[in-house]
Amino acid sequence: MRTKDKIQRVNIITLGCSKNRVDSEVLLTQLRSNQIEAEHETRRKSNIVIINTCGFIDKAKEESIQAIVEYAEKKKKGKIEKLYVTGCLSERYKNDLSIELPEVDAFFGTMELPSLLKKFNVDYKKELLGERVITTDSHYAYLKISEGCNRPCSFCAIPLMRGKHVSRTIESLVDEAKFLVSRGVKELILIAQDLTFFGLDLYNERKLSELLYRLSDIERLEWIRLQYAYPSGFPLDILKPIKERPNICKYLDMPLQHASNDMLKSMKRGITKEKTYELLHTIKQEIPDIALRTTFIVGYPNETENDFLELCNFVQEIQFDRVGVFTYSHEENTAAYSLNDNVPEQLKEQRKAELMLIQQDISWKKNQTKIGKIFKVLIDRKEGNFFIGRTEHDSPEVDNEVVIESSHLTIGEFYPVLIEKAEEFDLFGKVVS
Repeated sequence: MRTKDKIQRVNIITLGCSKNRVDSEVLLTQLRSNQIEAEHETRRKSNIVIINTCGFIDKAKEESIQAIVEYAEKKKKGKIEKLYVTGCLSERYKNDLSIELPEVDAFFGTMELPSLLKKFNVDYKKELLGERVITTDSHYAYLKISEGCNRPCSFCAIPLMRGKHVSRTIESLVDEAKFLVSRGVKELILIAQDLTFFGLDLYNERKLSELLYRLSDIERLEWIRLQYAYPSGFPLDILKPIKERPNICKYLDMPLQHASNDMLKSMKRGITKEKTYELLHTIKQEIPDIALRTTFIVGYPNETENDFLELCNFVQEIQFDRVGVFTYSHEENTAAYSLNDNVPEQLKEQRKAELMLIQQDISWKKNQTKIGKIFKVLIDRKEGNFFIGRTEHDSPEVDNEVVIESSHLTIGEFYPVLIEKAEEFDLFGKVVS
């Protein structure tokens, strides 16, 4: 977009999850393909700012609002000319936000990219499907295989912001994966609100297993990682490609949310603690060396001390490799909103800290067993005299890291690393030949 006397420069700010990051990358690709100068979270001076917001839980909403307010103030002071807001928060609260923040030139929902592009006098280019500018380190990228969610979870507002589940075609995903690999990507992280639902809407059956086989056939794609697998109705056939194909990471992110049957029922998770045990046992039996990551919610309405103790015991028994814990956020227009948010915030935080202490001890013990072993490590970055990498059991930003003292490693390359020391969430080692 150009005026008579100067070029307009766009800065895209992304908040929230990796799915939002992919949306920002698609937006960036569309703008640049129309000869508009656009960057992602740049420090360079920009005339136009687009904030891609998150509206998932209270803390995420607060962060998004703070970012909007910050740039609204910059607009008032003449530091930027235009401010646009898109993403989940905008989808959910567009009308209220437009009243409260008149400095914002326009708000757009999660599916309104063509309308946003109209503000730059350009059209959405369908021919760019499968092509994407990457804002992560160039050796890994996220591949969003579907949009939205059909699950009825009582605490979740995602269907309100993202709509019903819509799968992409296998062909389009393979094409995009090949494009990303041709640009130097070595690790693809498959994301969706629910990976396991993939294909049901297009093919009348779950197709994640077939997608994994097709992706794993791509030359020079060294790691494929799965995030956000729903436990209810889990497609056990995906265990076969994970087990068989060396470039599919022995890693699975499966948010379980709780272990008390009372909580699971109220949360509308569609599964019991007993069925969860059975599923996890099957997965570990089929793939003994798989790393299991999960997340839990503490402080959900009516969560008793016994419910919480049941969750703690569950975590102790299963011995997950990675665990994230969230405190319950009372979200309007969700099924749980009709319940009394009756667990005090202080108690929520206390339970979160207690559960994380349990996991910290588990993680320390698991990491000690890795000392003296050699792992294939992908180097992500350099910090001072150290290079930081990951094993196949770790996803970027959320999991363990491997710290290597060296002066000559290459970011984005794989190295065999001997683990010499281990802490709760970090491994330390040296490259061996």
